[in-house]
Amino acid sequence: MTEEDQKQRLSQLEARIATVKKANEPTERVDRGFSHGELAWRMVIEMTAGIGIGFGIGYGLDYLFGTIPIFLVLFTLLGLAAGIKTMMRSAKEVQDKALAAEQDTGAEKNERD
Repeated sequence: MTEEDQKQRLSQLEARIATVKKANEPTERVDRGFSHGELAWRMVIEMTAGIGIGFGIGYGLDYLFGTIPIFLVLFTLLGLAAGIKTMMRSAKEVQDKALAAEQDTGAEKNERD
């Protein structure tokens, strides 16, 4: 095999590699927002985190003061309320994005007509 043959084979190999890399490039995601499953998990995590943090604070205060579990119950309920409030904020955010997207598509449709 001559040096010219090796250079030619190398250039052909590089061309094939470039073609394969171009074909395997990741495509851009069409839905840039949350899917329904991701949104559901986000809400579950927000609710659980709120309750868990409230439970931890309440238990810590009860342990610190040596009281009956009054702080535990109180802060668990406050954590539940905070979790619900955060979930509602997430749902409103998604709803606002959906309305904005709907208005954008409606405006594009009106421009075409």
